[in-house]
Amino acid sequence: MKKSLLAPACGALIAAICATTPAAAQDAPLACLITKTDTNPFFVKMKEGAEAKAAELGVELKSYAGRIDGDHESQVQAIETCIADGASGILLTASDTSSIVSSVQQARDAGILVIALDTPLDPIDAADATFATDNFLAGELIGTWARAQLGDNADDARIAFLNLTPAQPTVDVLRNQGFMSGFGIDLNNPDVIGDEEDPRIVGHDVTNGNEEGGRTAMENLLQRDPTINVVHTINEPAAAGAYEALKAVGRENDVLIVSVDGGCPGVQNVAEGVIGATSQQYPLQMAALGIEAIAAYAEDGTLPEPTPGKDFFDTGVQLVTDNPAPGVPSIGTEEGMDLCWG
Repeated sequence: MKKSLLAPACGALIAAICATTPAAAQDAPLACLITKTDTNPFFVKMKEGAEAKAAELGVELKSYAGRIDGDHESQVQAIETCIADGASGILLTASDTSSIVSSVQQARDAGILVIALDTPLDPIDAADATFATDNFLAGELIGTWARAQLGDNADDARIAFLNLTPAQPTVDVLRNQGFMSGFGIDLNNPDVIGDEEDPRIVGHDVTNGNEEGGRTAMENLLQRDPTINVVHTINEPAAAGAYEALKAVGRENDVLIVSVDGGCPGVQNVAEGVIGATSQQYPLQMAALGIEAIAAYAEDGTLPEPTPGKDFFDTGVQLVTDNPAPGVPSIGTEEGMDLCWG
């Protein structure tokens, strides 16, 4: 299974970036990292983890990213390039978790190991393996915490959901539905966002996972209901944008914002009261484990194994808040800053 590869020049790829590790050698296995964007701090840290582990193990690494979260076509083009280059493995955080499956199958048919990072494909077994946060649990933790903070007022909450993209990728659905479960909202189809009937839900909007999108989505939902008092956000850049929209109307101190990521800027926002609580995940570890798996596969065909009892390898999650709630395990922002982003 071990391959001898030349290191071809990176082809021009619209809206993608490409880089190789300095340690790349003629006989080094080639790994590709394909993320949703190259600007979100989460994916920046993921790339750092992949680069460090690739340099340590003597793996050649090429990295690609879409222009924005949701840029499916650039990810398809990146997979095609990795197939043509003879990659041993691909690490993928998919923007469209179902539409990408046919391209992933082409890579697997070519003998390439495909590992989904952070965002499971739909279906999950479309990839050879998934290394990810338990995203449903991440959402459930912040939902349970938010309900505990509101106490008896939770029954009259006015909740806004700031989601990712209209395509509803799995990571978006899992966090959204996990929050609802934790908050005590009855789920209809757990694989779909927006079919719930709970009157506490003001509505849903999409953010593309960035601050500008979070601000716009929050403004839209405030127009629908200016009494919103709980905001679930897909990630911390979206949460920062939501806060700015609330601040513009003088509501920044009486709305509870919760999120997922646990990046250093996000944990700092928890410490400063911008975000009430966030579920911390570990993208550097995800990527490093992925590179290790590709190196092992290139060496002797070894396939990665999931966490016992799960259909993916669970890279862990912890709730970060300085206002702990009884019965909800959490760590404080001081420890959260020490751990961001492992």
